[in-house]
Amino acid sequence: MENQTPLRGVDFGHEIAEKGWYHSFELPSGERIDGYNSLEILHARRAQFGLPEDLSGKRVLDIGAWDGWFTFDAERRGATVTSIDCVEIANFLEMRKRLESRADYRIVDFYDLPAVGLGAFDYVLFLGVLYHLKHPLLALEIVCALTTTTAIVDSFITDPGTWQAHADDVPAMEFYETDELGNQLDNWIGPSVGCLQALCRAAGFARVEMRGIIGSHACLACHRQWEPLPESPAHDVPELLSVLNSRTFGINFASRKEEYVACWFRTAREQVGRETLRLEIGPFGIPALYTKLQGDTWLANFRMPPGLGAGWHDVKLRFADTGFGAPQRIAVDVAVVATEISIREVCDGTTWKRDEISSLHAACWVGGLPDNCDRANIRAWLGDVRLIVDHAGAADSDGIRQINLRLSAGMAANSYALRLECGDGVASKPVSVTTG
Repeated sequence: MENQTPLRGVDFGHEIAEKGWYHSFELPSGERIDGYNSLEILHARRAQFGLPEDLSGKRVLDIGAWDGWFTFDAERRGATVTSIDCVEIANFLEMRKRLESRADYRIVDFYDLPAVGLGAFDYVLFLGVLYHLKHPLLALEIVCALTTTTAIVDSFITDPGTWQAHADDVPAMEFYETDELGNQLDNWIGPSVGCLQALCRAAGFARVEMRGIIGSHACLACHRQWEPLPESPAHDVPELLSVLNSRTFGINFASRKEEYVACWFRTAREQVGRETLRLEIGPFGIPALYTKLQGDTWLANFRMPPGLGAGWHDVKLRFADTGFGAPQRIAVDVAVVATEISIREVCDGTTWKRDEISSLHAACWVGGLPDNCDRANIRAWLGDVRLIVDHAGAADSDGIRQINLRLSAGMAANSYALRLECGDGVASKPVSVTTG
């Protein structure tokens, strides 16, 4: 049975097999190797990237290097390059030897990259790989986590000639179960240009810049940072009030989880669209997903940017036309470690009587809690009844924090032991309080 005509693109496998090379090369001796991609095409593709000509001192990762033209070009321009492929390519090895290249060549399955320990790279080249992967958003998250400045994402797209006419449509992606794309079994997806851009933003890049289309491929420059501050910034900087994990309402985040950041801020502006916000967490920008006015305060939600190291990170917010306001801090992958917790004082949250709770709210002042304690990792009991932790305040100069608790309705008037826990089961000594 004859093969069906491909739905998208052209099967160029026979041409590559006949030439023996995918990339063309011009060696220092003047010898030329005529591959499937001409030198003119390779130079045109490289010009799309918009990366600095001088890459001295920069680390570059070339994912899916194939014959290695982009690897050796980046190395020629001064970069230290690591090249990745899923199988060993004899042409790459030959050209690395002939060019006396020092590129670090690794044979790694793409999804194993996070565990290899390569570190982070200033620039990542992700050229002609995405549509070969079954999990495109996960793939782009991995690329984003490996990038500190810019990733160049080049992919097959379904609408090279018409994408601008439907740029505002809901992003669409084709799925190829077998060999519908180019008669190749390892071609899985075909995104529209809008879908490719949306995937890159959803993966965690702050800005996604269209760099051009050649044939049926689009080239995007995906940046981890926002554009530079305006030369003459407006003065109404947003006042960032609180930054919390939208799931736990605490300040702790886990990089291995699907975490979202909720930010409350105040501004005199009557309208705030998500496209006007510029959030930075540590060194990385992240676009807003949602904004809503709540009374006189705005709420905006963001994804956690991939690639943040363990530790404390400043969170800063600005508008596109302003500078940043004062930062808040969050903890990423920081262990919650308490050594000795002590309850110094307990009061009713309404009457402020000591050791006597007559309403459903109580406030206590506690020492020994770790810096990253929050309402999600502090546990409180009144007798054998678990209380709700409403608020964990900042520590004063003596390390004492106000912890606000909410009691269950219907607790009988009696004397109870109040105790708090935090971290790995470290508990305070109980203190006696009465209710009623």
